[in-house]
Amino acid sequence: MEKEKELLVSGCCQGTDGERVSHRPESVTQALVKRLNKIEGQVRGVRGMIERGTYCDDVLIQIAAVQSAIDGVSKLLLENHMKTCVIDRIREGDTEVVEEFLKTINKMMR
Repeated sequence: MEKEKELLVSGCCQGTDGERVSHRPESVTQALVKRLNKIEGQVRGVRGMIERGTYCDDVLIQIAAVQSAIDGVSKLLLENHMKTCVIDRIREGDTEVVEEFLKTINKMMR
């Protein structure tokens, strides 16, 4: 429950240069970075497998694992975005965020 409160406290806002920025909790940022570091290692491993001439099925299984890991990063980021930026903007009366969010989901599902 405490982590959920931490997620809801931070939100999406305008940066000093007018760009949109997300102020996600440090715990979420660390989790995302940790997952991405693992994915980097997995991708290097796949490259090594290809360089060594590893059997295609084995390489494809590792590629599927990388894709699954990337999906995990997307899900975590999407959850945080929904709990912060989207909710904050709706509370502020900005319902345009719903259309923006739906477009993002559509792009992710391609």
